Amino acid sequence: MGHYTYLVIDLASVLVPLIASFHPRLRFVQTWRAFWPACLLVALAFCIWDSYYTAWGIWGFNPRYITGIRVANLPLEEVLFFICIPYASLFTYHCIRVLLPRRSSGAWSVPVTIVLVGALLTVASWYTQRLYTSVAFIVCAASLLTAWKIRAEWLPDFYRAFVVILIPFFIVNGLLTGTGLDQPVVWYNPAHHLGPRMLTIPVEDTFYGMALLLLTTMIYEHLLKRKK
Repeated sequence: MGHYTYLVIDLASVLVPLIASFHPRLRFVQTWRAFWPACLLVALAFCIWDSYYTAWGIWGFNPRYITGIRVANLPLEEVLFFICIPYASLFTYHCIRVLLPRRSSGAWSVPVTIVLVGALLTVASWYTQRLYTSVAFIVCAASLLTAWKIRAEWLPDFYRAFVVILIPFFIVNGLLTGTGLDQPVVWYNPAHHLGPRMLTIPVEDTFYGMALLLLTTMIYEHLLKRKK
């Protein structure tokens, strides 16, 4: 696919969820008035973060796999990533809530959140000089704490959806970080992450992605409630 590799990965990630959004049983399209403001607001914040880290050389993009079209100093494909992946993920979250409603209070989400926040903040405090690790873990921990503080009734469903989302996450992020390719689409400066990888995926990507999706879900649910 050459220069269209990253673009094809983006579009392939969102194609099926986009088509299925109109399914009469799911009707995710009816939540678009809440989804799009949430998605675009969080995407803007992450693009700014991404732009700085790209400029500082914390990560970068292989010109072999991108079209060369840029928005500020980011490849167009990277900007689309922050739209396509949240769309596919929130669609999954919506499907789980519609098709597999919870049969319990979800009280188990409280200890899960406490453990996650504690672990993330501990590691971030140990590795303050590794900017990807420390900032991603702090942002994820702060997002979890915010959801807990506002007593988000949807948090157990978010965790359930995130477990499912990990499957396409490993496929998409695996491709972007070099699984099955001669070179990675996205490279990382080893001075700014812990080093351990899941196949080719830095462990930080999991919590960077969790923060992206959790913040989007938080705003999405807030807007849904307001509209109701």
